[in-house]
Amino acid sequence: MPELSGARPGVTILRTTFVVVGVLALVLGLIGMRKLPPERDWFDTWYYTLQLFVLGSDPLQEPTAALSWQLQCARFLAPLFTLATVVETGRVLLAGEVRKLRSRTARRHAVVCGDTPFAEALAQQLFAAGRRVVVVRAAPFGPLELRHRRLLGVFGDARSPEVLRAAGLRRARYLYVCSDDDQFNHAVSVTAGTALQLRRTSPWIYVRLNRQQTCHLLQARRLGAAGSNRFRLDYFHVDDVAARMLYLRHPLPVPAPGGPPARLLISGDGSFPRVLLVETARYWRSVGGHPDQLHIDVIGADAGRTLATLLARFPFLDSVCRVRAYNELLDTWLPRISRPARYDRIYLCHRDEGRMLDLALESTELWQAVGEAVFVAAYEASALADAFHGGEHNDLLDEVGGKLQVYPIIARACDPQLIADDLTERLARRFHQRYLDTARGSASPASAVAWAELSESMRNANRAQVQGIAAKMRALGCVIAVRNGEDGLITERELEVLAELEHRRWCDERTSRGWRHGPARDERRRRHPDLVAWGELGEPGREKARDAVRYMTQILADEGFTIVRLHEPVRVTAA
Repeated sequence: MPELSGARPGVTILRTTFVVVGVLALVLGLIGMRKLPPERDWFDTWYYTLQLFVLGSDPLQEPTAALSWQLQCARFLAPLFTLATVVETGRVLLAGEVRKLRSRTARRHAVVCGDTPFAEALAQQLFAAGRRVVVVRAAPFGPLELRHRRLLGVFGDARSPEVLRAAGLRRARYLYVCSDDDQFNHAVSVTAGTALQLRRTSPWIYVRLNRQQTCHLLQARRLGAAGSNRFRLDYFHVDDVAARMLYLRHPLPVPAPGGPPARLLISGDGSFPRVLLVETARYWRSVGGHPDQLHIDVIGADAGRTLATLLARFPFLDSVCRVRAYNELLDTWLPRISRPARYDRIYLCHRDEGRMLDLALESTELWQAVGEAVFVAAYEASALADAFHGGEHNDLLDEVGGKLQVYPIIARACDPQLIADDLTERLARRFHQRYLDTARGSASPASAVAWAELSESMRNANRAQVQGIAAKMRALGCVIAVRNGEDGLITERELEVLAELEHRRWCDERTSRGWRHGPARDERRRRHPDLVAWGELGEPGREKARDAVRYMTQILADEGFTIVRLHEPVRVTAA
């Protein structure tokens, strides 16, 4: 990964070349001046040689003899070195202004706001992925920073519209707000939203929050307002991103049919063990694991209440795996772990990182009680993780036969691709998968492909379906809230209203892409028989719209949300 303070190889080679030219011109000039009559002492020789670097030398104005080849070369090389020096000096002096201009005129780039290690690591990740990056921070940049061509910088308060404008916000592709102050992050997002009002295309905005519960709550509020503006905004927490990354880097094998189940132990306090438990269940469902093939033990001082809260929020949890909670501390649990290996994996996710690291390094019971590895989740031990897992030939410390894994949460969470895989993207992907499951043989060749192979226009159609949830909630007089055990039930009349709204949204989206009504579906001519008003739509088309509404409530529940009615059930039509 490139460092912020490194110099570009091309610039280094060019500077080295000109230094060599300057030294060569000086040496050849001294030799040539000594050969040029009349004979001179060394002071005159040095004086006249140095004059070559200022485009002239007195003895060369009226030469008394033919010039030697050394002097011929020197009188061309010396001015060349002088010109290069002037150009480089001007470039260094104007580098700040040039960098500001390039930041302001950048296009399709990423803007990263924040003075935190997370923001710096995220900027490095984006740059390593080949994207142009503009860093906005309040602290002044050092003299050796931002030397890369694509890594630009703006110094100032990101809450100021002028600073965001200087970072090229309106032409950016992504905006990441990553300070340690949530109120600052909210202020930046508001400033960006004001600057992007009514724009046809806007960057995707990702705001980091430092409380996982608040992040989930605000995601619900954003989902209910996503249709009121054009730009895309999502909140993320490092625990959520790091938990998803864990199973990308360390997939959990599915046991063979009839074999013993996979057994996991999650121990800890704070938000990460809760997030990890839910993400483990999601991962197991995505790989097609059977519920009886995954057993998870959760231990902690308040493990029972934590599990009850998660089961009330995420109804799919106990249908995907078998989870048991024990209100005990790890110290009292360890002596009762049977050997040989009782667990395939053990996750230690405690706030006291130092104590957990010491325990993982010294406890032979842990090493013997696990079949695969003990994962120690740490926010501040990324350097120690590199020392353990630096690579096949670059690891400095023994991993206890691979059974010790220090998992740096902050370092794993600054992954641009996973941050971009936000709530809107996940719901859109679920809608598309639902379409593939239900359409089967009737799906068009352009849309009957996996999400990774889907065209951007087709992806936007699924994203529009997610953003249309807000309009449906307003039509019902309902809002989206975090689920606490009960789902908001939609009456048959409300289902019909929402289905009509969904059909109207679908017609508008198709019409905007050039589709028109036709007697039969025709991909080439963009014709579809369902592009008619709700009153003219046949029953099969209406059932498709109803099915989309039913599935909407299901995927909201899977994300921990529910529909809350603020008033009595609606008695109005979709119009």
